Amino acid sequence: MSQTHPAYLPLLQRYTRALRSRNALLKPPGTDPVALEGFSSELVKAGDEVMRLRRELIPKLSPLARLAYRRISSGAEELLLDYRPSVKRDFAVELAQSRPRERVYRSTLVGPHRDELELRLNDQPAAAFGSEGQKRTLAIALKLAQAEYLTGLHGSPPILLIDDIMGELDMKRRGGFLPLLDRTEQARGQVFMTATEANWPEAPMRAAQRWRVNGGTLLPQSS
Repeated sequence: MSQTHPAYLPLLQRYTRALRSRNALLKPPGTDPVALEGFSSELVKAGDEVMRLRRELIPKLSPLARLAYRRISSGAEELLLDYRPSVKRDFAVELAQSRPRERVYRSTLVGPHRDELELRLNDQPAAAFGSEGQKRTLAIALKLAQAEYLTGLHGSPPILLIDDIMGELDMKRRGGFLPLLDRTEQARGQVFMTATEANWPEAPMRAAQRWRVNGGTLLPQSS
């Protein structure tokens, strides 16, 4: 969002400053109600806008991530992205209703700082039930979705920097991942990928330029 919406990062920083100040007021036993109300108002104004922008982004990003995951995994699992905001209906009302619990925990308990992006594979939470290969596939799919989303907005693909992922994917997933890199090349994009060994399918990588780092020296490698 910070890369695609100019107002988002300053807005998030504004929210974070209000949140820190409000939490500082909640720490001592005797809270100044007037000061707390002032920071609560600022928190709600910035927080409502942050959540609105997040709600707008996920439906655009989700189909791209799901498609990338499906291609890498060859359809072995289905990915679901779901934005779960901490605020269910009205931020101001829910913030006021949380005040008794805030006095106990001495912290702001409601707001976009407690939002979650739920990631599910075959309707199971990826964090709890995903294998290492599935989690790595998911991370790659999210990055490829981000790159495709940026390409659609700016008209040119970003440079992809990929650090030694082949060792964490089985051969089937490597075979599904590399054609996605070919699509980047066809769109005149650049990909820089590191690996500790050439453990990927050869066919999709024939056009790649290869170098080996040996003793701090970069040496070109023949295909």
